[in-house]
Amino acid sequence: MNYFTQSIQALAVTAALALPALAFAAEPAMKEGGVWTDHHGMTLYTFDKDKGTESACYDQCAKNWPPLKVEGAAKPTGDWTVIERKDDAKQQWAYKGKPLYTYIEDKKAGDKNGDGKGGVWHVAK
Repeated sequence: MNYFTQSIQALAVTAALALPALAFAAEPAMKEGGVWTDHHGMTLYTFDKDKGTESACYDQCAKNWPPLKVEGAAKPTGDWTVIERKDDAKQQWAYKGKPLYTYIEDKKAGDKNGDGKGGVWHVAK
């Protein structure tokens, strides 16, 4: 076996070992203290007015409660599904069938200023 063949094999093994880590990195959110957050640590919320996997939050609502958008070619997995938004043809993440949002008044990671807002917004757990 020559040096070039060995290098290609080593590269293939390295890529194969990295795939599980890349799949993990693609998770749309993570749990922080029992609460779902985006990858910046911002709290995620559910909205009681959503109808199943259909978002009811558009226009000013979506400005105040930005949807957790699907980035790149991410794929649904397990309890995570992708829903289509009607306003901008973008996709949004849903967990166990509930669309997820951040809140504009949460200024730093860990803030939960939207929990209970209007009696219809709740921290996603």
